[in-house]
Amino acid sequence: MTGEPSSGISQLAEALRAARFAGEIETDSALRAAMSTDNSVYQIFPDLIVAPRDAEDVIRLLGVLDLPAFTGIGLTARGGGTGTNGQALNRGVILDFRRHMNRLIEVNAAEQWADVEPGIVLDDLNEQLRPLGLFFAPETSTSTRCTVGGMVSTDASGKGSRVYGKTSDNIVGLEIARAQGLLASFAPAPVWAGPMLARAEAVARSGRDAFVTATPKLNRRFTGYDLERACPDKGGFEWWRLFLGAEGTLGPITRVRVHLHRIETEKRLVVVGFGSFSQALASALPLLSDAPTAIEVMDERVQQLAQAAGILSRLPEALCPKGAARVAYVFLEFNGDDASLLDGRVAASLARLATLPGIGAVHVAKDKAEIRDLWAIRSAGVGLLGKVDGLARPVAFVEDCVVPPEHLAAFVEEFLAVLSAHGLGFGMYGHVDVGCLHIRPALNIDLQKDRDTLVSISKAVFELTRKYGGIFWGEHGKGVRGAFLAEWIGPEAYRALQGVKAAFDPKGQYNPGKLVSVDGEIMGIATTAFRPFNTTEGHALERAFRCNGNAQCLSYQATAPMCPSFKASADLRQSPKGRADALRAWKAARDRGTPERVDEADLLGVLDTCLGCKACASSCPVQVDIPHMRSAFYADYYGRKGRPLGDRLTILAERWSRLQVRMAPIVRPVWPLVRMFAGPLLQATDLPKHIARPMPKTDRIGLDELGKPLPDKTVLLFQDWFTALFDEDVQRDALAGFKALGYRPLLVEMLPAGKAALNLGAMADFKAMATALAQTLHRAAASGAPLIGLDPAFVMMLREDYPKAGVDVPDMLLPQEFLAREIAAGCRLPTSRHEFSATLLSHCTEATSLPQAGSLWGEVFAAISVTLSTPATGCCGMAGLFGHQKRHQPVSRRLFEMSWAQHMRHERPVVATGFSCRCQAERLDGRALRHPLGLIADLLGSSGAKGVDDLMIGS
Repeated sequence: MTGEPSSGISQLAEALRAARFAGEIETDSALRAAMSTDNSVYQIFPDLIVAPRDAEDVIRLLGVLDLPAFTGIGLTARGGGTGTNGQALNRGVILDFRRHMNRLIEVNAAEQWADVEPGIVLDDLNEQLRPLGLFFAPETSTSTRCTVGGMVSTDASGKGSRVYGKTSDNIVGLEIARAQGLLASFAPAPVWAGPMLARAEAVARSGRDAFVTATPKLNRRFTGYDLERACPDKGGFEWWRLFLGAEGTLGPITRVRVHLHRIETEKRLVVVGFGSFSQALASALPLLSDAPTAIEVMDERVQQLAQAAGILSRLPEALCPKGAARVAYVFLEFNGDDASLLDGRVAASLARLATLPGIGAVHVAKDKAEIRDLWAIRSAGVGLLGKVDGLARPVAFVEDCVVPPEHLAAFVEEFLAVLSAHGLGFGMYGHVDVGCLHIRPALNIDLQKDRDTLVSISKAVFELTRKYGGIFWGEHGKGVRGAFLAEWIGPEAYRALQGVKAAFDPKGQYNPGKLVSVDGEIMGIATTAFRPFNTTEGHALERAFRCNGNAQCLSYQATAPMCPSFKASADLRQSPKGRADALRAWKAARDRGTPERVDEADLLGVLDTCLGCKACASSCPVQVDIPHMRSAFYADYYGRKGRPLGDRLTILAERWSRLQVRMAPIVRPVWPLVRMFAGPLLQATDLPKHIARPMPKTDRIGLDELGKPLPDKTVLLFQDWFTALFDEDVQRDALAGFKALGYRPLLVEMLPAGKAALNLGAMADFKAMATALAQTLHRAAASGAPLIGLDPAFVMMLREDYPKAGVDVPDMLLPQEFLAREIAAGCRLPTSRHEFSATLLSHCTEATSLPQAGSLWGEVFAAISVTLSTPATGCCGMAGLFGHQKRHQPVSRRLFEMSWAQHMRHERPVVATGFSCRCQAERLDGRALRHPLGLIADLLGSSGAKGVDDLMIGS
């Protein structure tokens, strides 16, 4: 891959535009890098990315590709890109369904089906269906970002499949596109489709018997070119069943008709601790007698990772490991509509459990919120395994084999013997009720010997699955493991699959090289290009190489803080994963001379759209901190190139911000004029309208006074540059709030923290400011008074970015952290005499770095007898300077509308912790939000506070 597309691809792009293709047609090298990986160890750079708006766009695309000039160019459909085996990776054209074709088209609640576009995300679909009491059953661990089209193509499965079935068991029809038009299983076939279907049926029937003989009868049945179901005994030809699990090799799907299940009203979850994984595994067969919806396990290795990550804190105390003890967990879920019958099944299961060896603590959860939290522990397994440090890390390549449950223990024993023979570590979790365990051996894919090991283990495990009557690909699709398909299915059946491929794809254009080929080569586990696995240990871009494509950052949910720019655009390159892919390709090309490179102009473009919210640094399973890596890239790039004027002015303004604050009384009258010129120079809009007036001297403390003994109940309040210069209201609110609570607050003279310099990669400027501030903080800490930061982004920067830069700072607390600690220590706060309730909206960096931030404010308000709701919100769209920059206005405004705008319509008072968030609400909604401390001051009747009657909307 180079920065410029080939002439053939350029001609294809021009032909698509001429054909009035309405979606995006892109050759941007950063986007191609983002599309070059999935959740596997492979990497294939595509040539062109197209994102169709609708099915008609897909027809236009196929019509152009059908022209003689372009018949050698392949087409590969892509959904959420969460495949573990390179399913959606290929050269040629990538068809991105996730970006636009993500709609719920029609629901028939009476007949329990819905029509959806292939790019709709599983959780999004189920959220829209929930009011109807319906859901689409396959429950995957990647449900926040995997698409239904991808699930169909890989025949995805997950928790509860023993009862609800795999994806293929829950599909009742498909619509596919061809150059001639659309063919749907639920509508009369057009004339042009007749010959194609006739050829496919003839060859499918000819190989059906051989196919049936070769495939074992399992709950997790073999799919993809399923000749058995496509050619039922009763006659007829259900051609669409061939596409289920075919991974796009038979052509693009434009509509999916899914079967829906009724949501059962009652749910129970039993979580059990066992002394060893072998004991947990042995429990599966006896527990099946009580007909649970699912039985899942998690081994001691994953338990240790979950414990180290703090995830096990969600477990009841009795289930938490004590000290260095190791525990294997079993999760049993029971669903139904009759509570008494369900409780009877649970009681029978508990009695059975009591007789099993190795049994430890047992917990039964009935509350649905608690059940979600407990299941999240098991679901975290895949991300936790990816977080393992070291050059060798767990790799998905033999992780979803399925054998009959009665053979699972013996199969696992031999499987582990294979791994032990290679000296490999591993972690295990999975679905024991259907004989499917996920086992990820740790390898360093950069090393040839480990690549050879991957091949050896794959072959050995493939033979083991055949020995035990299982399937090598039971849940996550085949991808490049399809190279084993011909041997597994046998020559006669495989010839039939080739005939099916030829009937639907006579030119071999659809996901070429995967699963089945008529006359071309099949990609293999050793012949497909691997992605770079590591870079220099400790390098600033190390985490870009550790991004494993699990894609948790691609969550569709507007209220999830990660990742704002992706939520606003649905553009993969505008995501932590996409940016990590682009940075990795850029670094690998420089270090290793790889031919695939990312143009620096394209890389600058995707990094510029990052809001710097830092949600990725805490929410990503492997902490892919894009703002940190962006700073490193900017430092390198601008060390070689000149900085834009706006960036230079911003860095200069931050360096001299202390002087600006001191000169506020002089600058304040002329600020409207300064603001008028500053906007165009910085290419900014909606800059703050006013300069803050200084607070009374009795409420301030100078830097030269720090370190001296201070009176009891004194708290030192620290501000960032923007708060000190522009936010007079929050300064007043913070002082009044702490005074009302019985404290003696002092605003410390502001020193810049260097946030703008860090974000822009001006590392020398950042280090100078950070060092000066750190020295001041240590002097302040010597006084013994608590250090409290008023803005969440400022505090989180001290906690996260300063240590990475080697700058040591004392503890600084957020206001709610300090007050919650005081309450826990027995401090009694004054209480409000008014019945009152309000809504708190947290800063997104605060919500991800400190998930309990909102609940801590809830504790504080409860202590003063006030009800506070803390709804989940995504990013407001401001994020420091981002929302002021003219080029970012569409994204900034869209983000506000996606999540924050709805809360502005409530009549109850709304408070917000972030300076940026309050600015955004005022500029886009006209509503001046208070800081929580201001509301506390008002409710407790602090001097100078507003009256309670003035706190409602419009005040």
